[in-house]
Amino acid sequence: MKLASIDNNTRDGELVVVNKELTKAIRVTEIAVTMQQAIDNWPINEKKLQDIYQQLNSGKLTIGSFDFTSVRVLAPIPRAYHWADASAYVTHVELVRKARNAELPESFWTDPLMYMGASDAFIGAYDPIEIENEEWGIDFESEVAVITDDVPAGVSAQDALNHIKFVTIINDVSLRNLIPNELSKQFGFYQSKPWTSFAPVIISVDELKDEFINGKLHLPLISILNDEIVGTPNAGVDMTFNFGELIAHAAKTRSLMAGTVIGSGTVANQGSPTGSSCIAEIRCLETIKDGKPSTPFMKFGDKIEIEMKNAVGDSLFGKINQRVKKYEKK
Repeated sequence: MKLASIDNNTRDGELVVVNKELTKAIRVTEIAVTMQQAIDNWPINEKKLQDIYQQLNSGKLTIGSFDFTSVRVLAPIPRAYHWADASAYVTHVELVRKARNAELPESFWTDPLMYMGASDAFIGAYDPIEIENEEWGIDFESEVAVITDDVPAGVSAQDALNHIKFVTIINDVSLRNLIPNELSKQFGFYQSKPWTSFAPVIISVDELKDEFINGKLHLPLISILNDEIVGTPNAGVDMTFNFGELIAHAAKTRSLMAGTVIGSGTVANQGSPTGSSCIAEIRCLETIKDGKPSTPFMKFGDKIEIEMKNAVGDSLFGKINQRVKKYEKK
C-alpha cells in the first residue's frame, strides 16, 4: 500500500491512503488519524488499510476520494520519536576520505556508522529548504529510508528485516561547512543537519517485493540539480550494510519504538559511474582529479529534485522537488 500525510493545520497532519498511480487519495480517520497512530497499532490497522488501498486502486472508492495533487503534502510521518541516519555506502565514505588524503579505518567495513538526527519536524517534498546563510555549504543528500514497527533490543540482522514496514526516499540536507567544526569536538552532528525532507508517500514492503530484496532497494535513485541530472546510482548496489544490519545496529542496546525511521546515508556506487547523490561527492571527485573542487554548494534559489522510478518508468514515491530559500528570522 501507499500512505501519505496531508496538511490539516495540525503538527502531525492527516493520514491518507494513496493509489498506485499517486493520483487519488482517501482519508481514513475511522482507522487512524495520523501515520503514527496507524503504525502504533499496525497489527490491527494493516488489513483495514490494505483493503481500502485495493478498493481505491480498483475504482470502487469514488465517494470520498480526491485528487492527491490538490492538497499540500507533508512528510509522510511529519515528526517521529526516533530518526537515525547511517552511512551504509562505505564506498562514499572511502571517496571522501581519499579526497582528504585520509585513510579509511578497516572497522568501517564491518561496523556501521550511524548518528541520531532531529526528528521533531520533518518537511514535505515540496517545502523549501530554508537556510540562513549560503556560506554554510548547503548540500542535498539523496537517500533511502525505512520505517519500522516495534523492534526488540538485541534483534538479529535477519529478524530485523521483518520489522521493516515501509520504504521511502529522503533528502537529508547537510551544511557542509559547519560539519568539520562540529565533528572536531567528537560529539557528532547537530547544527550541520537541518530538517530532513521526505518523498510524498511511503510504500509497504509487500508492494516492493520485486525491488526491495534482502533489505536493499534495487533501483536507481535520481538526483536532478537545477534541471540537470547529477546522479542515478543504484541503491541496491554497493550498499555495504543492508537495512536489517542497520536496524540491528541501532537496536543493539535498546529497543526501537514503532515509527522509528532509519536512513541509508548517501546512495553511492563505487567509482560513481552514474553520478553522485550529493554535491560533496562531486567535489571529492574533482579534488582527486584536479587537485581542487569546482562545483559550488547550493545557493538561494537552487532547485533539487529526487525521485525513484520502477522498471516501467512509474514514479514510486513521488518526487521531492525543493528550492533553497533564505530563512527569515522572526
